[in-house]
Amino acid sequence: MSDVILWLIFAFTFFTVLFLDLLVFFRKVGEIDVRKALILSGIWMLISILYGVLIWFSKGVDVFVDYITAYLVEWSLSVDNLFVFLVIFSFFGIPRKFQHEVLFWGVVGAVVFRGVFIFLGVAALNAFEWLFVVFGLFLIYTGFMLIFKREDEEDIEKKFIYRFAKKYLNFTSSFEDGKFFVIRDKKLLFTPLFLCLLVVEFTDVIFAIDSIPAVLGITTNLLVVYTSNIFAVMGLRSMYFALAGIMPLFAYLKYGLSIVLSFIGLKMILKEIFHISIASYVSLVVVLGILIVSVVLSLLFPPRVEAERKI
Repeated sequence: MSDVILWLIFAFTFFTVLFLDLLVFFRKVGEIDVRKALILSGIWMLISILYGVLIWFSKGVDVFVDYITAYLVEWSLSVDNLFVFLVIFSFFGIPRKFQHEVLFWGVVGAVVFRGVFIFLGVAALNAFEWLFVVFGLFLIYTGFMLIFKREDEEDIEKKFIYRFAKKYLNFTSSFEDGKFFVIRDKKLLFTPLFLCLLVVEFTDVIFAIDSIPAVLGITTNLLVVYTSNIFAVMGLRSMYFALAGIMPLFAYLKYGLSIVLSFIGLKMILKEIFHISIASYVSLVVVLGILIVSVVLSLLFPPRVEAERKI
């Protein structure tokens, strides 16, 4: 099966489920039903697995292993970053009934921006192989800094996009029944919901700068990188409303992610400088093992401060 057919299958599947998300599962504004969120997330995960199986039969087991590894890395990084969305929603005081709207359009933006970043990243690595070393060092540095990351200290007001929007756009003081903008006296006014969306999009771009190099350290196959990335992001954000209350319990996940990023960075450097290649299945076992251990430790030994934190 050619890459073109695989791309077409991905596009058809993506837009079909996106349609179900917007017009079937959450067609009415209101409190998000956790059951529906879990069902939709389950659909995304099932589709992700089936698409991986399709890649297996079309491209072979090695490409399939790369796809699953890339999916796991992106999914895990997204879990860690979901807490930041909680902080953003809390900062703007966004009611739960409007949060899905922001996340939905945030995902649409992520599909576009991540596509651009992935295309440029793959093109750059194919053109300049020494960038593997740069990306590898960046991932090791990111992994180290992740240990000291505190999402609850996220300073929204200092973000460039927030300051820019507040300076040049006019905003209403209310949410206007979930609208992103209104027109009053022939004047366009944006709502706090729109400002929140801008911050979410900007934050996702920052996330992508960390996560995409990690996936490119696994494979530079454009199809594998993009599809695994988008499937992981879509599935996790659909599960947001089910995970929101328990995310603080995964206190040791960031340490596991720190090791994973450092491992992938080291893998890139070893291959480029010392010509030592780590097999795809070894990478999958290492990544999966580290993530499982970090989650199990989080559940067995939850820090009191984290477990008792109110969101």
